[in-house]
Amino acid sequence: MVNNQGAQLDAVFHALADPTRRAIIARLAQAPCGISELAAPFDMTLAAISKHIKVLEGAGLLLRSIEGRNHTCRLDTGPMVGGMEWLRHYETFWNQRLDALVTALNAEDTTA
Repeated sequence: MVNNQGAQLDAVFHALADPTRRAIIARLAQAPCGISELAAPFDMTLAAISKHIKVLEGAGLLLRSIEGRNHTCRLDTGPMVGGMEWLRHYETFWNQRLDALVTALNAEDTTA
């Protein structure tokens, strides 16, 4: 994996590790919205929400457009593709290992 891809993957997993950021992503999956709308369900300051938004932006998961004083955020799921590929690789790896374990255990049962 190229170093830049590793950094992107790290940023995506870091962004997804926080429940507030996952909730923001879930909200943006419904429709684009403004910062105040994103902040409404949370008991935190706009400055705190802004920090979460910057992390999501840094990971490429959130795109912000600015018209005058209005900031509209929308979800970009593209960066999640790398994370899904990484997870799929290890899902295959562990499925193969577990299948081998089951085969070995079944072989041992038949010899006992």
